[in-house]
Amino acid sequence: MNYIKFMALTILASISIFGFTSSKEIEINIIPKPVSVKIDQGQFLIDQKTRIFYNFESNHTQNITSALNNHLKKFYSFEPLKGSFSKEAKKGSIFLKLDSALEMPKEGYRIEISNRGVTIEASAPNGLFYGVQTLIQMMPPDAKKLNKIKLQMAQIVDYPRFDWRGLHLDVCRHFMPKEFVLKYIDYMSMHKLNTFHFHLTEDQGWRIEIKKYPLLTEVGSKRDETLIGSGRSSNQYDGIPHSGFYTQEDIKEIVEYAAKRYVNVVPEIEMPGHALAALASYPHLGCTSGPYKVATRWGVFDDVMCAGKESTFEFIEDVLEEVLALFPSQYIHIGGDECPKKRWIECPLCQERIKQEGLKDEHELQSYFIQRAERFLNSKGRKLIGWDEILEGGLAPNAAVMSWRGVEGGIAAAKQSHYVVMTPGSHCYFDHYQADPKTQPLAIGGFTPLEKIYSYEPVPETLTQEEARFIMGAQGNVWTEYMKTTSHVEFMVYPRAAALSEVVWSAKGERDYNEFLKRLREQVKRYDVYGINYSKAAIDK
Repeated sequence: MNYIKFMALTILASISIFGFTSSKEIEINIIPKPVSVKIDQGQFLIDQKTRIFYNFESNHTQNITSALNNHLKKFYSFEPLKGSFSKEAKKGSIFLKLDSALEMPKEGYRIEISNRGVTIEASAPNGLFYGVQTLIQMMPPDAKKLNKIKLQMAQIVDYPRFDWRGLHLDVCRHFMPKEFVLKYIDYMSMHKLNTFHFHLTEDQGWRIEIKKYPLLTEVGSKRDETLIGSGRSSNQYDGIPHSGFYTQEDIKEIVEYAAKRYVNVVPEIEMPGHALAALASYPHLGCTSGPYKVATRWGVFDDVMCAGKESTFEFIEDVLEEVLALFPSQYIHIGGDECPKKRWIECPLCQERIKQEGLKDEHELQSYFIQRAERFLNSKGRKLIGWDEILEGGLAPNAAVMSWRGVEGGIAAAKQSHYVVMTPGSHCYFDHYQADPKTQPLAIGGFTPLEKIYSYEPVPETLTQEEARFIMGAQGNVWTEYMKTTSHVEFMVYPRAAALSEVVWSAKGERDYNEFLKRLREQVKRYDVYGINYSKAAIDK
């Protein structure tokens, strides 16, 4: 079957069968919503005698079977189901079939549940993994005391709309322990989100060990105290030192853990702004002699890395060299946002750099800075991605853009044939209020309720079909100025990340907020069992 025919049949199937079940039938509440579901009559029972068979042997086998077995053991008290190799499905079993010749979009999968058993097939291991995630969502959320699990017989065809389905976490404003980061990744994979944007350096803290520059963690990972209340109006501080960083062994563990769940970890090392923690550690990186201090309040600060010193670029390349050894990600995020030009205007070395390089102004100096970083990354076989300010002064030749100040930056980049991740503050910032501020914990501001996130369309209408192909996907951002605890992070992220997962996975024409809420009310039963501290603001309406 060729790809066009497959797509046509799938669309026809989704129109004719998904969501058209009678009230007497068991409904399948899966988030994100699959491309097509056909519900059949009857149920298949999983019990302790059920076997798992698979037609491939690799490290992926363990990743995928463990995802299922770990869930069964933790939430249903099953002993691990025995697994073994088989070229064909066995009656009454769960069969994982990997077929590279299968006419299926990447990351897609098919599930058939019948009286013969469960078959999940895909053309790639990550597709099988997502099929298992769907199978898990078809199980009762709280069957701890049951010795059998009933699965509705059904046929499912599913694949994602976008390649980049991201969730970000700022661990600099408030450090989050490694154990929480691992749990964060688990929740991502449950929702078929595949890109973890790990924000590791900031004015308020440097959170990754760099062996060549030990002061980055000895000094830069610590701040004296933290602002209490709103960054716009408060001058009160808690007087409590705040610190924390990930060793390189921690990072390796996080990256490996994510890879087993088919989540790519994209590190962010901020430059040339948002760098006070680095400047406090190594003052020679700045335009002035300092002294510098790790920031204790929020906002944008004038002190940034000096673009006139070669030693700055030596530092950046040294840091990136160690980062690249830890993160296999194709893209490396270099920040590039909110870089005031005041120090550069006053700095003789920066002004001399502008003159020597024939640059027009400080905006072009920032472009020069980013292009230096990009040339280094490209020389190592990697690609640069940065916030949309990297457009100012001219975009680096091969850079991708993360559009956060609205959609205009993303549109401009796509029209220049650069790849884009859409993450506008209007729809994708999970640090905003999600309900009446009077009923919510203090937040940075804004108002981004669940329904608004669910309504988001990542591809702007102004793009042509050719330009639209440069939109890689979308991402939710989680800035933690006002989130001191892991439970607060969960409260701000869920269920909003569930809404975003459907935006980036499910077909554009399939979204219906009320129908999504119906499925979400079943999904949060699972959140309850998992212990996720989710917001009930939209669910209790």
